[in-house]
Amino acid sequence: MMHSDRSLPRYEPHSDEKFPLRYWFDATYYKDGGPVIVLQSGETDGTGRLPFLQKGIVYQLAKATNGIGVILEHRYYGTSFPTPDLSTENLRFLTTEQALADMAYFAQTVKFNGLEDKDLTAPKTPYIGYGGSYAGAFVAYLRVQYPDVYWGNISTVLANLVSWLTMVKGTIGSSAVTEAIYDFWRYYEPIRIYGPPDCISNQQKLINIVDNILLQNDTTRISQLKSAFNLENLTYNDDFAQVVSNPIGAWQGRNWDPAVNDPSFFDYCNNITSSFVVNNSTLNLTTTTEELIAAGGYGDQVSQLTVPMLNFINFVITGFVETCDETLDQCYSTHNKTAYELDGLDRADYRSWPYQYCTEYGYFQTGSGVPKDQLPLISRLLTLEYLSIICREAFNITEPPDVDRVNKYGGFNISYPRLAFVDGEIDPWRGASPHSPLASDRPDTTDEPFILIDDAVHHWDENGLFPNETTADLPPAPVREAQAEEVEFVKAWLDEFYVQKKRRRTRKMLLQ
Repeated sequence: MMHSDRSLPRYEPHSDEKFPLRYWFDATYYKDGGPVIVLQSGETDGTGRLPFLQKGIVYQLAKATNGIGVILEHRYYGTSFPTPDLSTENLRFLTTEQALADMAYFAQTVKFNGLEDKDLTAPKTPYIGYGGSYAGAFVAYLRVQYPDVYWGNISTVLANLVSWLTMVKGTIGSSAVTEAIYDFWRYYEPIRIYGPPDCISNQQKLINIVDNILLQNDTTRISQLKSAFNLENLTYNDDFAQVVSNPIGAWQGRNWDPAVNDPSFFDYCNNITSSFVVNNSTLNLTTTTEELIAAGGYGDQVSQLTVPMLNFINFVITGFVETCDETLDQCYSTHNKTAYELDGLDRADYRSWPYQYCTEYGYFQTGSGVPKDQLPLISRLLTLEYLSIICREAFNITEPPDVDRVNKYGGFNISYPRLAFVDGEIDPWRGASPHSPLASDRPDTTDEPFILIDDAVHHWDENGLFPNETTADLPPAPVREAQAEEVEFVKAWLDEFYVQKKRRRTRKMLLQ
């Protein structure tokens, strides 16, 4: 596996300046004529995607097709910065359109170290793109925008897999969030529908108790509530609501791969559905808890909800309050103008993706957007106004994101030959993908694969294991089957590429 930097145009109409875009490649299995499999790393440091090159989907596809595997970093992440800082002025180069141009330019100009004697650029070489989640949507857009550069792409919400053959000859999108949505309250719908019923029911009631107290504006009762969670020093009530809403969101971190699985969702559910108090130190809060339950509108269920509420309080204290090494406002406040003013490159985690969702994508996961006849899983104090504070304070963006800038590529209904979508049945991001219940159903074909992995969460097809790590149950059968199908349709896409290439040679000879 080798690492290299490649200077790319800044892609500003009136500038020829270039910047280094980082990538890694592995040519272990390459044979003449093989494809280049490129995984777009998306909104993160590209080093976090390297396992997919070593044992995940890129490794599997490169080995099966005698190809070169590549991890390509996205501009404004990792070390791939075109500007010296992340000021709002300098973030103007961070657009989906410009990043797509980067990926196309890479395929058209790259020279791999040790293989400089070979022309491995598109369209002479088939390029297959893969991406997951945002990167899954990205590679889907890439296939539409640059169909002559990428031969095929795989896009996943589970893990977005995009394949590029030739110019964009094919693309695989895993868990691809192709529909930008301003108020994405439906993020929590798969959790509500597929989560353990007793856990979901208790979560809805506990959050409703919190909301009912906060919305009563009784300062004494609110103080009692925040003090029970040891969060009395968290200044803003909406920040408090955000912290106590956090545990249920661990659903997305579930993974079949033990190396990356986050077990905290089920740890939390086990706590709030337990019939006994998990931590006896909270027993002194029993009377307070009973009063809060009654004040929150559940006086007739005090006996049933006291233990779940005590365990809820304990989970937040041990998981959030006790892990905060600064003031609570420094750890958890969204009202933090001072922090938003920091714009060095070391602030990329706090500025790059927020800038993208503030300008183009949205995806604000509100509790306020949930229909009024349905109890939300998170607080109704989590509104668009609250969740977009960062847009106003960090970037002076006061208007909603311009979702049409990306939805123009097709949104829910995006479709193109050799564009695959691979999603998870219970992924919270499914509602922004072509597998959304709001999208039209479509057939699963070799030319346009459309795969929904049973009981899978976010980009589960992207992960892999070394041979000595596999067992009868790992990877799970639905994941193995999806990955095998990806290998087969990519091979079919490549066969089509080689047939067309042979025909072009024949026609050229006949014309000479």
